[in-house]
Amino acid sequence: MRKACLALLLAASVTPAFAQDKTFDLKISHWVPASHPLQKSLEDWAAAVEKDSGGTIKGKVFPAQQLGKAFDHYDMARDGIADVTYVNPGYQPGRFPIVGAGELPFLISDAKGGSMGLDAWYRKYAEKEMKDVKYCLAFVHSPSSFHSKTKKIVLPEDVKGMKIRPAHATMANFVTSLGGTNVQSSAPEVRDIIERGVADGVTFPWGSLVLFGIDKVTKYDMEAPLYTTTFVFVINKDKYNAMSDKQKAAIDKNCSVEMAGVVGEHWGKFEDAGIDKVKAESGHEVYKLAPEQTAVWKKAAEPLVKTWSEGAKKAGADPDAALSELKASLKKYNALAE
Repeated sequence: MRKACLALLLAASVTPAFAQDKTFDLKISHWVPASHPLQKSLEDWAAAVEKDSGGTIKGKVFPAQQLGKAFDHYDMARDGIADVTYVNPGYQPGRFPIVGAGELPFLISDAKGGSMGLDAWYRKYAEKEMKDVKYCLAFVHSPSSFHSKTKKIVLPEDVKGMKIRPAHATMANFVTSLGGTNVQSSAPEVRDIIERGVADGVTFPWGSLVLFGIDKVTKYDMEAPLYTTTFVFVINKDKYNAMSDKQKAAIDKNCSVEMAGVVGEHWGKFEDAGIDKVKAESGHEVYKLAPEQTAVWKKAAEPLVKTWSEGAKKAGADPDAALSELKASLKKYNALAE
């Protein structure tokens, strides 16, 4: 009898760890429509985590601001309203200054490599800048620029007097420096504010322009790699800390530089395909910049680096070193703009 008991105890001690793990059902929240490529990226991410956790971590994706407003998604992860959220750090100017380097004009040339380069660089800074949450990964969409209803924007001075909905804090600073006025809104609200004349134009990527119906209320489209937007996936710390080591490993495996590239590439292809869609529409004028015009834009954007540097310094970073590191990381992944 004693031997039988010992055998049972021994068998219990070597039972796979997954069988002992508590099951977690993650609420994964974002604020774009379910038809956006981000929906599939998050579904694929959840499926990968479920597989790697032996089925003990499952996830359900809630799109279109079902759990909360776009601007609130970082705090939603911090407070446990959602377990995993998609955040645009630039929606809250001054709160996440370091990651804002990825928003600087004419810096990133490609969505996949840009996402990998940004993510690899930002990891050490995220530990401080986003300490309220478990940082997962960062990524960017394809380089984008201005789309307007009222006026063709060719040179920086053309922005003067215009009302622009900027993509993020850096573009907001740019618009202001050029004599324009910023109109704040989340992406799902852009069509409405342009249609009502509250804004004259927007900085927005191409595929999303069509997805959100903004192409129905704009006319002039600048085809230039003016800027990218940085995004992050973040996780509620308490939920992550409650997991077993094997479950944490399943999360960590899918919060990687490689996964950042997968998300960035999927979204990038969607945005790039939007260029031809807009060109095919009647009533749109899609135009490129001449080299000398691009040079004028780059010159006008130079003060933004200084502004970013000041914010990064206040956040405890060495801005010169940080920007050099970011450029080196982007170059490594073939995504540093010329």
